[in-house]
Amino acid sequence: MSSDKPYSADSQLDIDALLFHNKPTPGKLAIAATKPMSTQRDLALAYSPGVAAPVRAIAADPDAVYDYTSKGNMVAVVSNGTAILGLGNLGPRASKPVMEGKAILFKRFADIDAVDIEIDYTDPEEFIACVRGFGDTFGGINLEDIKSPECFDIERRLREMLDIPVFHDDQHGTAIIATAGLINACDITGRKLEDTKVVLCGAGAAGLSVLELIESIGVRPENTIVVDIDGVVYEGREGLHERLAKHAVKTEARTLAEAAVGADVLLGLSAAGVFTKEIIASLAPNPIVFAMANPTPEITPEAVKSVRDDVIMATGRSDYPNQVNNVLGFPYIFRGALDVRARTINEEMKIAAARALAALAREDVPDEVAVAYKGERLQYGRDYIIPSPFDPRLISWVPPFVAKAAVDSGVARLPFAEGVNYTHTLARRLDPTAALQQRVAASIRAEEKTIVFAEGEEPSVIRAAHAFQSQGLGKAILVARENVALANMRELGIPTDTLEICNARLSEHNSDYADFLYGRLQRKGYLRRDVQRLVNNDRNVFSACMLKMGQADGMVTGVTRHSNVVMRDVKLALEPVEGGRAVGVAAAVSRGRTLIIGDISVTEFPDAQALAEIAIATANAARRFGLTPHLAFLSYSSFGNPPGERSEKMQHAVRILDELGVDFEYEGELAADIALDPDHHELYPFSRLSEPANVLIMPAVHSASIAVRLLKAAGGATVIGPMLVGLEKPVQIARLGASVTDIVNLASIAAYDLNKPTA
Repeated sequence: MSSDKPYSADSQLDIDALLFHNKPTPGKLAIAATKPMSTQRDLALAYSPGVAAPVRAIAADPDAVYDYTSKGNMVAVVSNGTAILGLGNLGPRASKPVMEGKAILFKRFADIDAVDIEIDYTDPEEFIACVRGFGDTFGGINLEDIKSPECFDIERRLREMLDIPVFHDDQHGTAIIATAGLINACDITGRKLEDTKVVLCGAGAAGLSVLELIESIGVRPENTIVVDIDGVVYEGREGLHERLAKHAVKTEARTLAEAAVGADVLLGLSAAGVFTKEIIASLAPNPIVFAMANPTPEITPEAVKSVRDDVIMATGRSDYPNQVNNVLGFPYIFRGALDVRARTINEEMKIAAARALAALAREDVPDEVAVAYKGERLQYGRDYIIPSPFDPRLISWVPPFVAKAAVDSGVARLPFAEGVNYTHTLARRLDPTAALQQRVAASIRAEEKTIVFAEGEEPSVIRAAHAFQSQGLGKAILVARENVALANMRELGIPTDTLEICNARLSEHNSDYADFLYGRLQRKGYLRRDVQRLVNNDRNVFSACMLKMGQADGMVTGVTRHSNVVMRDVKLALEPVEGGRAVGVAAAVSRGRTLIIGDISVTEFPDAQALAEIAIATANAARRFGLTPHLAFLSYSSFGNPPGERSEKMQHAVRILDELGVDFEYEGELAADIALDPDHHELYPFSRLSEPANVLIMPAVHSASIAVRLLKAAGGATVIGPMLVGLEKPVQIARLGASVTDIVNLASIAAYDLNKPTA
């Protein structure tokens, strides 16, 4: 399918989305090798002649393909683009961004490698034949955005043909999450599933799958009524396709309003505005309403609340409680299925996933979830019947239920590895970069901080400030001349009334800042006119004064100036925290490990006292990121061997921490490989580190900078930072020419405040 008219983005979000998908590399996926390919021997083992050995092994035992290839952790995300989101039949090419997005969700939430495959066949027979042809190369198939009713037959027949899990997420993903919510909603309202009267509005793929799954867990078919676009699905109604005809019931009701009278549960998978206030008023006492149409539900919680206050409500949206979100399901269902090499995803596995999610919602809510709800300590109840998609326990909670159900129902090739080791293995799969950023974003949304963007005339800074504010991360203030900033906003297509602009020269606080700065600098060679000129003309100085005087909570700068120049300007107005010092910290995140490294940008050659202060600031930053610090002072030596002046400096820093009695693990001096070795106690049984180091203190800025760049370039780590800690107010300094995403991330870090003590 194609259009004669070129697409024109009509909002800043659309523009940003196009840039996100285009820069720096088109698309959202890449393929990375899992083995080194640097020597002739590597090539010989990876391809000819070495590859012949696994070929022969698989020929002798076909299941050995799981042992010698990536099949066991590889899912194909397959679509023909006939039902893309809410956009309709736009064809396979147009579906590719969505399928790539689905693939990265597999990776992000469950560490499953996924490949998107878009097929240019609308005929079901051709589509089925195509998928059957390539299907066996994958560990599972996720069907997506295929129109109803063809999707039902396509999934059923492929499940019969292929010896791997085939899962149509549009059907079963929503069904599993909605079923989990219904289990808990019935529990809270004191209902038994077998006695519950259910009305389903919307007889598409998702709606019928929800109905069938809740019937599998106890809802009786005779207690359900289905309503589609033509009204109630009743016995004798003509023109029903086979899947829908199975749900026809004897009833006098012919409209949704008639069917809903006295119903306990109203499920919506239809369209915006379909549920009226009159329909809500006619439901049974303590009704359960799941309005799951996206992006606008069948009725809003506000409208329901205006009619009655005894409703348990769920929607598909993240800005309301009880979000029915498919990402709670498919990554973890496939994770469990792949881990036992399941041949299919059957009803038992789907029920197990639903019951697992329902059980997780009844557990104590972790901090990562609590802060996402503006600090409210949520607990199981009417507004919390479904776990948050960002609950970090999902990866280790749901897959074991699914894997066990696969084994118990006889569709697994491997036994279930029940126990602590399996759950720990699952937990380590979580993308640590995303976990860090998720923790930051959730927290600052709850705290609503004001962040100053000091270089407010720069287009990239304006876009970052707009993104920061529109994402609900906090309030943004641009320090800029109004005419320049407004002209650039109009050029960028950003509404000119969305961002506050503060002109340093014209600010009502200008003289107050000058008075403060003169009092601070008059004995350091500055005249009154000098500090007035700084306040008027230097946006970094002005912004730092805003922080000092309480007109803002944090600032981000550095896009147009070198970091050492920015630091000099900022320190004219701000001091280090009491008893501390400014420190540049980086988080280097790679698969299964996060390292917090300091100091990488501020103190060039720290002495022992400075190293101790750097250690304290860096350990606190690690805690703010949710890590328990296990800190190592690094050197070329370990515990005095070989001896040297620089290693003695690190030893002295350890003694200073001994005297201070800090409340985290630390050790040193240690060579880097020893500090990161989980078995280093075998050689050094006296080491105070109970686990491999995750906080590394470097002997000098140059060694820290070199290490971080090596980790990024050669080690494949994702590096966040440098992040500035240790100033009395949160300031983050971007690199010259930083991207919009980098600026937004640093603004978020400023709002998060890495100096803030952890509970």
